[in-house]
Amino acid sequence: MGAGAQRAAYDVVIVGGGHNGLTAAAYLSGAGLSVLVLERLGHTGGAAISTRAFPGLPARLSRYSYLVSLLPEQLARELDLPLELVSRRTASYSPTVRDGRHVGLLVEREEGEATRRSFAELTGGEQEHAAWQRFYAEVGDLARVVAPTLMAPLPTARGLREQVDPATWDAIVEQPLGRVVEERFADDLVRGVVATDALIGTFASLHDPSLVQNRCFLYHLIGNGTGEWKVPVGGMGAVTGALARTATVRGAEILTGAGVSAIRPGVGGDGAEVVWHDGEREHGVRADRVLSNVAPWVLRLLLEEEGTSADKPSGAQLKINFLLSRLPRLRSGHDPREAFAGTLHVAEEYSVLERSWAEAAAGQVPSTPPGEFYCHSLTDPSILGELADDGVHTLTYFGLHMPSELFASDRAGRRDEAVRKAIAAIDVHLAEPLEDCLLRGPDGRPCLEAKVPQDVEDDLAMPGGHIFHGDLEWPWAGDRQALDTAAQQWGVATDHEDVLLCGSGARRGGAVSGLGGHNAAQAVLAER
Repeated sequence: MGAGAQRAAYDVVIVGGGHNGLTAAAYLSGAGLSVLVLERLGHTGGAAISTRAFPGLPARLSRYSYLVSLLPEQLARELDLPLELVSRRTASYSPTVRDGRHVGLLVEREEGEATRRSFAELTGGEQEHAAWQRFYAEVGDLARVVAPTLMAPLPTARGLREQVDPATWDAIVEQPLGRVVEERFADDLVRGVVATDALIGTFASLHDPSLVQNRCFLYHLIGNGTGEWKVPVGGMGAVTGALARTATVRGAEILTGAGVSAIRPGVGGDGAEVVWHDGEREHGVRADRVLSNVAPWVLRLLLEEEGTSADKPSGAQLKINFLLSRLPRLRSGHDPREAFAGTLHVAEEYSVLERSWAEAAAGQVPSTPPGEFYCHSLTDPSILGELADDGVHTLTYFGLHMPSELFASDRAGRRDEAVRKAIAAIDVHLAEPLEDCLLRGPDGRPCLEAKVPQDVEDDLAMPGGHIFHGDLEWPWAGDRQALDTAAQQWGVATDHEDVLLCGSGARRGGAVSGLGGHNAAQAVLAER
């Protein structure tokens, strides 16, 4: 990773060294093409990095993205990635208060008697658990149809619809998700646990007619046909580190500290010029194809096209990283090593999700913010370094319904308010305040780092701090969608023949999957 390109022209120049750009580079260089990756930051990885977030302490946290589901096992095999993705022993635990009692809903990763008993104790019968099993069996059938298509040219909606039960297709693809959740489930907490997958990184009511929440829900449940979310051993940086090494070994050239300022396509498919700056001087390089691993909104600016604030994406999350001296005890009495091992849902009852969306849409930080906690060190203690034997744990919080507009006029003040409310929401369920469990660094400060959408935009140049680079699309083509070119067939086309999408803004982008990079690479290879 040097300061200057080794040649004046390449077969492919990739703008952005996040995981998708590295995936594309690995495939294309492995096929014998000359590839240059230009990354603005001083390191590759984008949002998928491991960082020592707290000075003087060795723990390496997955600072932004934090779990892996959509990365196909086929992709990892094809690139021979030395990755270890580990299952969490708990799927989820959701504490709540019923009739003055602190209780919770436990869902095992492999559901068994403990899950059935937890549903019965919460709801007073067997009906909700049976409804849960039926619903997720149907979603699983849909996932097993969709997942194998993600590394192939886009299927059509009609082609997939013919392989799925019509009632399932209607419930997930045609109707607002809130409708099926309310029809299938009666318990407020069970409804919320189902619905939350529709809102990770997506600001919407569950009844939004655009169905953006349905698309988010589908992506969270189709990974490798199972929808299981796993912990990468070594943190998210292990994923991008493996991709960078593979790309480099195969011959790709990677330049960091290379801020791209312009992409200038030729006329009639005559390649493109990419202009970039290394901090001292400007450089230009030619490419037959340019792959954009930046958000489509940013790409328009690089293409020197008009982009307005009105169409700029808007993220909607609060991310907090903690280091704990110990795991907090739960008022329900549930073992924290089991409860925190999966996804711990806080204030994610269905009614709270909808109320919080309404409050945020009205410009208020939600009164009781819904969010999720993850303790990755219970699954992968290696990320703690020499702290692993001291009872220390990492804790990650992902808060929902925190649109960037909330923080526009007073980022620091509103961020502090959101953090206070998020901690207060979990403290309701803890036998000891979370802040009492925070580890303090050598400087005496508590180990807490919070990021609102504006912070994510500043750190990673993701417009609006939107973690998907914009609203997710269905991972298939519409029945009337043009599929004339390889780029269109792979879901990576732009208005310029020589410029393709390869990031989260591609048709099947979003999350840490490598799909945008893989599919852009396949489109390039199909044209040769």
